[in-house]
Amino acid sequence: MDKHVLLVEDEVNIIEAMRFLLTREGWKVGTHSDGATAVSAIRAAQPDLVVLDYMLPGKSGIEILTELRALPDFAALPVLMLTARGQSRDREKAEQAGVNRFMTKPFSNTEVLNAVRDLVRV
Repeated sequence: MDKHVLLVEDEVNIIEAMRFLLTREGWKVGTHSDGATAVSAIRAAQPDLVVLDYMLPGKSGIEILTELRALPDFAALPVLMLTARGQSRDREKAEQAGVNRFMTKPFSNTEVLNAVRDLVRV
């Protein structure tokens, strides 16, 4: 497998756990922690999948996702959104912005791996 995932997340523990989990599964893993520059980082990285935190410093995951979906090259990019906010209105906002999968923290390794595999069809 030669797939690339970009983690846009500001919690160090989540980054390290996700990096370990995905690297072990053969993924090339990049990280970015600043919401304000996330779209530029995603454009530069050209990942196969983005794992995006809902709440980031500088810009929210919803704002980032909305900007991505407006870019023709990234309109269909699979995005898995992670959040500690599990209310239905948060999920609805994410779905309206074009998220492919919405997952609340805490989540299991199995849930994440199944979501990632499903989103990129590996």
